[in-house]
Amino acid sequence: MAKRTEPAKTVKKAVEQRADKDAIIQRILADKPKPAGDSVEQKLHLLYELQMVDSEIDNIHVLRGELPNEVKSLEDDIVGLETRMSNIKDDIKKTEMVISQRKIDIENAKALIKKYEEQQKNVRNNREFESLAKEIEFQGLEIELAEKNIKEANSQIKEKKTSLDAAATQFEERKVDLQAKQAELKDIVANTEKEEKTLFDKSEEYHAVIESRLLNAYQRLRKNARNGLAVVEVRRDACGGCFNKIPPQRQVDIRMSKRIIPCEYCGRILVDWEQTAEEK
Repeated sequence: MAKRTEPAKTVKKAVEQRADKDAIIQRILADKPKPAGDSVEQKLHLLYELQMVDSEIDNIHVLRGELPNEVKSLEDDIVGLETRMSNIKDDIKKTEMVISQRKIDIENAKALIKKYEEQQKNVRNNREFESLAKEIEFQGLEIELAEKNIKEANSQIKEKKTSLDAAATQFEERKVDLQAKQAELKDIVANTEKEEKTLFDKSEEYHAVIESRLLNAYQRLRKNARNGLAVVEVRRDACGGCFNKIPPQRQVDIRMSKRIIPCEYCGRILVDWEQTAEEK
């Protein structure tokens, strides 16, 4: 029975943590950050709060993160399909021109055959007759070749039209998908644009009060971290970024907040979970 309740407890805990973070963000947005002076503890608090703000901005980007890529991919697909359909149509036109030319060749060959047959009636010797017979035979072969070419060309046109229909179907499907994705992205941007600007402005306020050396280190860590976390809590005796165990004595030093202590494994700045929990 205990195992069955664990998922419910996990979900409840996750909801509570999200509510705690929302409360912190609201407090951070309401208050103006003050310079930390020489206090390391205050510097850590400023860095932690800046991380909270930047993480919320990251969450907004994650929320719509894949949509811009999906929209761009669909736009590229549509351009590619348009190009493909245009090329297929050009190929069909060229093949139809080949068919028209072969039909003209057949008519010309038939006319020549008729002409040579008339000339055979007036020949003076067998050599002229045989020469005309060869010409008639040659024109007959030309007609057979032209008819074969026409048959092949018609088969090609049939295949190209099938490909064109398939491309047109894909084109319409991609257009519908694109319109849906664009509408979805537009709604998300409209819903988050104001919040994102507020958070970005607050992040700039923290940038103004945090000393440049710490700020540069923080930004460098965020850039190199896949999840954008430069300042993390120590939870369950482990780094909140890489989840490696933190030695007890090092945890004591972190809890005292007398100096800025990075994780010896991932380099992230460590803060005491109990202190941040008190803020919550």
